Amino acid sequence: MVSVALKYAGDRLLQQRTLMTAASPFFLRGSPAASALLAGSSSSWLGNGKHGHDNHRLYLDAPQKRTMGTWPKLRPKRIRMITFDVTGTIVSFRGTLEEHYLGAADKLGVHNVDSSKFTDAFSQAYRETSKLHPCFGGDEMTAKEWWRQCVLKSFYYAGVTMDSHTAEMLFQRIYSTFGSINAYEVFPDAIPFLNWANRHGLVCGVLSNADERYGDSVLPMLGLTHDELQFQCFSKDLRLEKPDPRVFVAAIHKGEAFLATNEPIEPSNVLHIGNDFQKDFEGARRVGIHGVLLDRYKEDELAGEW
Repeated sequence: MVSVALKYAGDRLLQQRTLMTAASPFFLRGSPAASALLAGSSSSWLGNGKHGHDNHRLYLDAPQKRTMGTWPKLRPKRIRMITFDVTGTIVSFRGTLEEHYLGAADKLGVHNVDSSKFTDAFSQAYRETSKLHPCFGGDEMTAKEWWRQCVLKSFYYAGVTMDSHTAEMLFQRIYSTFGSINAYEVFPDAIPFLNWANRHGLVCGVLSNADERYGDSVLPMLGLTHDELQFQCFSKDLRLEKPDPRVFVAAIHKGEAFLATNEPIEPSNVLHIGNDFQKDFEGARRVGIHGVLLDRYKEDELAGEW
């Protein structure tokens, strides 16, 4: 049912109780983590030792691989701010990678593409481009140039050869598609939950490893404006990526301006919701922020690792 899970989450959030439901797409993996969702802490920012204990600092200084259930429960704290990952959390892709990329190639007469190899080719190109130019190019290049390199490498690794003119037309076609509403859709429970959160005075914002085009065009076209998401933090702008603790701290500082009162906010007043265990859940918890891990796609194999 539309927004049932998020409405349930909201009710639990107000009541300072457990946030968990398995009866909807908005399923929170792992009961130990869910039962500790609203667990707060008086631990200091980035473990400066002012209020907390040494173990809080260890989350930042010496990250270790751990499962969801091994994260400690903390004392309850009132949630005042929620940050959201984007893709796989509030927004989903329409169609498949192959449909968009190979469909564009086909329209330009580029037919010598092995579709069975393309997903791996794209993954290789994405990893390589990310390693060479972190944070979608940061200060050194535009996000569009970053994507040009990634897209054309994808076809190269898939064994495609084409002249420079065709390559540029192909890139422009693909880049335009992913800057439009044709490649995305909002999960049906996202906007009702955001509206509920805003009605109850919770500041909401985006915290995503993405480039700024999401905020400039994609989210507004999908009806996710500054009315629903008051602030936005993208890795391209921050020059940092989750799970770096500085990303979460930057998001809190940016969201502070939208709080209704001047009461100081602590990490334990913040909830982060995302679909990546290491980047979203662990990244948030290491800073003292509450973390909720979403399983939109019933990823049972990954859940075994969590």
